[in-house]
Amino acid sequence: MYLNCHSFHSLRYGTLSVERLVERAHDLGVSSLALTDINTVTAIYDFKKECEKYGIKPIVGVEVRKENQLLYITIAKEFGGIGEVNKMLSEHLCDGAELSEKAPDFENIFVIYPIHNIPENLKDNEYIGIREEEITLLVRTEFQNLIPKMLILQSVTFMTKKEYHLHRILRAIDGNTLISKLKEEEICSKYDYFRSPNAILMAFKGYPTLLANTRNLMERCSFDFDFKKVRNKKNYTISKENDLKLLTSLAYTGLEKRYGKYNVAARKRVEKELKVIDELHFSSYFLITWDIIRYSNSMGFMHVGRGSGANSIVSYCLGITDICPLELDLYFERFLNLNRKTPPDFDLDWSWQNRDAMLEYIFNRYGKDHVAFCGTNVEFKYKSIFREIGKAFGLPKEELDELANKPLDAHEQNSVVKQVHEYGKLLEKFPNQRSMHACGILISEEPITHYTALEMPPKGFPIVQFDMHVAEAIGLEKFDILSQRGLGTINDAVQLIKKNRGIAIEIRDPALSKNEAKANEYLSRGNTIGCFYIESPAMRGLLRRLKCDNYITLVAASSIIRPGVAQSGMMREYIFRHNHPDQFEYFHPIFQKHLAETYGIMVYQEDVLKIAQYFGGLSLADGDILRRAMSGKGRSLAALQKVKNNFFESCKNQGHSQQMTTEAYRQIESFAGYSFCKAHSASYAVESYQSLYLKVYYPLEFMISVINNEGGFYRTEVYIHEAKMSGATIHNPCVNTSDLMAILQGKDIYLGFHHLDSFSDAVAQNIVENREANGVFISLEDFVKRIPIGIETLQILIFIGAFRFTQKEKNELLVEARLLLGNFKPENRSTTLFQEPTVDYQLPTLQRSEFEDAFDEIEIIGFPISCSPFDLLKTQYRGSVFVKDLLQYHNKQVKMLAYLISRKHVPTKAGTMYFGTWIDVYGQYFDTVHFPKSLELYDFQGGGCYLLLGTVEIDFHFPTITITKMAKMPMIPDPRYSFDPDKQYEIHQQIKEDVSMTSRKPYPKEHEIGLPRRKLS
Repeated sequence: MYLNCHSFHSLRYGTLSVERLVERAHDLGVSSLALTDINTVTAIYDFKKECEKYGIKPIVGVEVRKENQLLYITIAKEFGGIGEVNKMLSEHLCDGAELSEKAPDFENIFVIYPIHNIPENLKDNEYIGIREEEITLLVRTEFQNLIPKMLILQSVTFMTKKEYHLHRILRAIDGNTLISKLKEEEICSKYDYFRSPNAILMAFKGYPTLLANTRNLMERCSFDFDFKKVRNKKNYTISKENDLKLLTSLAYTGLEKRYGKYNVAARKRVEKELKVIDELHFSSYFLITWDIIRYSNSMGFMHVGRGSGANSIVSYCLGITDICPLELDLYFERFLNLNRKTPPDFDLDWSWQNRDAMLEYIFNRYGKDHVAFCGTNVEFKYKSIFREIGKAFGLPKEELDELANKPLDAHEQNSVVKQVHEYGKLLEKFPNQRSMHACGILISEEPITHYTALEMPPKGFPIVQFDMHVAEAIGLEKFDILSQRGLGTINDAVQLIKKNRGIAIEIRDPALSKNEAKANEYLSRGNTIGCFYIESPAMRGLLRRLKCDNYITLVAASSIIRPGVAQSGMMREYIFRHNHPDQFEYFHPIFQKHLAETYGIMVYQEDVLKIAQYFGGLSLADGDILRRAMSGKGRSLAALQKVKNNFFESCKNQGHSQQMTTEAYRQIESFAGYSFCKAHSASYAVESYQSLYLKVYYPLEFMISVINNEGGFYRTEVYIHEAKMSGATIHNPCVNTSDLMAILQGKDIYLGFHHLDSFSDAVAQNIVENREANGVFISLEDFVKRIPIGIETLQILIFIGAFRFTQKEKNELLVEARLLLGNFKPENRSTTLFQEPTVDYQLPTLQRSEFEDAFDEIEIIGFPISCSPFDLLKTQYRGSVFVKDLLQYHNKQVKMLAYLISRKHVPTKAGTMYFGTWIDVYGQYFDTVHFPKSLELYDFQGGGCYLLLGTVEIDFHFPTITITKMAKMPMIPDPRYSFDPDKQYEIHQQIKEDVSMTSRKPYPKEHEIGLPRRKLS
């Protein structure tokens, strides 16, 4: 009887999770249940699993709606039928096809029409659904003859009165209207709650035909689905056997290229991996990935293969990854093993500039009917919950802002706000909209609409209606196609070096991207700003504490900086043991044997597998459950507890003491959270090292590439500072020289028009194209004749000095610009406007301050170019101690003048603290610590220069200053407004700083870590 049930995946309509829906059915003794969400099949697979838990027969379909109008309900006779509905919905959601009021000719679908939309002729598979409130209509003559085609339609949208009100709120949110303004057709009926079977039978007792039709239809439906079957593209070639032959051939060809002909260890590893890949039927997965990389290489794109896939020597031989698993002793079983039930996972990165081209290739190569992105359910978030519900109740914008931005206990406690809170709690975890997974692509053997309808989000690639967890559960393994700006930086730098210097760099050459002497020197000093993963203040500090001067240590550093390792105290312990290898003992020989490279500390996810297997005696399968739980992917706490019990029992059988087992498990458990597999760290390390090599030997080409890719930890100003420190002269944009982005000429960097605030890229492109076609501009008048431009945009160019080639002062150019343009707008400019010679007006000479240009630059670009921020201070004092001397001041108080680069917020039990990064007047970087008590009296006051007083502490070669006092130093007034005191300090507020927020707990102190440094008995 329940042929029309909605879950909350009927977005902004349903109020029930799948779990609650099925649980309620079980409580009422319901034996079969149909899920028919509105225009989606998002929940059908979870629904099937939930029904099987309770012994309920699952039936699935879709309620087809056009806007707010119910057209009909589809019920799948068998699983194949759902594909018919998916295809129809996909054409509507992706291609914009209209939904007809009459259902198409379905083969394996029952169609149920509402009483208000009965077609003239009903087919054999079509019925009319009658709701309880519509029973009285059946006495009408026009319905009497249709009773044999009628059945009971009990819709389910809510369970309780409160959930009915929640439904109305959701409908108001969906319609962006007030609850009080909702129309009857926009909300469900008050009868659409989960009523008992007896109540329904009593209501329809006068119409046994409807009951019989309903039962008959439900008996004829089934939803059989094999969750164990792999649904990815089965074969790359014509058969599984041919796939293996091709994969084997490619692997051995790559083996010879990577290792030469006689590397026995590499050959054995390839043989072993190919056997496992074949047994798990993953040859096609490897070959598809290889094909994607082959195309990328043919286009000259740079990619990085990372993730656990880099543990495989076959992927290394195929060129999917550039990490040698033998060199790093990478654990293939972390990627694939015969006990592992979950699919393999390749993470493939391209430059953000090339990713769309790679996606186009994949969709075209494997067929748009077989390729789609994973979906993801975007839930209502804290701010959106209160803002949206408050809007539905009619609260004004000021109150909505207060609800969204203030914590719960700070909200005003009136009756409406209490209702907002009450219903807001109910909305937690509700899906609000479907979106595209950041990188996961599915490639199916059958057309993907067999399993899901497709939707088209704004980014232009179709998505399935379920998330990655459901995709994995139904046998669709994803390919992660990612983009990042770091690769764009490397690629652009390599191309620029070839263009400017004629030097072709093979950046993937291991001699360049690992252990290059001068790069190692930069690494140990933390001179790595701009270099992908190793440029943040925390990472640079770690590199200095480790005196990291080689690739292997860099790989470890890339992992121990992760929150899971750092939070557990293992990062701190690793630093100690790295610097004092003679001051600790391994607490058990197995830790020494398998974790010697990391001083007996679990740094990588593979280390958990090793300790679980070799110390705990667990199987690889149980070790992998621990590993997945540790990395945040484990979904069953019960399974984890079972493995924990097995670990303790197995350790006891191995002869380990309770104390030793407890300590070993504590270390495993403390690893929970964010951590890297070793191959992932190695991939990040290689890319970081490639960036570093370019920074060391080609600093200007590298820094301009960082600037133009707009990526990195810091704002553009910091990377321009780095370029200056490397010998560059920075120039403001010039209409006769500059491009859209920054360009390099010798040691001169000309900023691009893109860096100008509120300046149109279209105008910039027009300037460049006109200059290339017609030659340089000879005057302001020539420029205005050739470039359609408004006075405000032209003023930006004048103020930034883009017409300095004319040798005229800015004020003279401004007057000339107004005379030339007058009140004309570009679109109204006549072609004869400038036929007459321009009058050469004699203007009075105006005196300009030497710092006016700097304030123009702050206003238009965000920071000064023509001078240093220190030059704009009222004081001439520049500090008593400088960065170059800090190592001499351990435990001593220093007073420094510094320009703020960035600060990182970290909450503590005592309150907020910050870590600051600064430069001194010589441009050298240093770091500070600001504890809550200090910040109470001496807080940050925005970007600019500060006078700092604090104590230097040297922590493993790395100096930081614990601040006791600080004060922001006043800048000179803006000389452009010398006659307007109200505006003299306005522009100062635009001086920027980089602020990063975090919710992590403080890292433990050395005495709190508790990792034994002596062998346990």
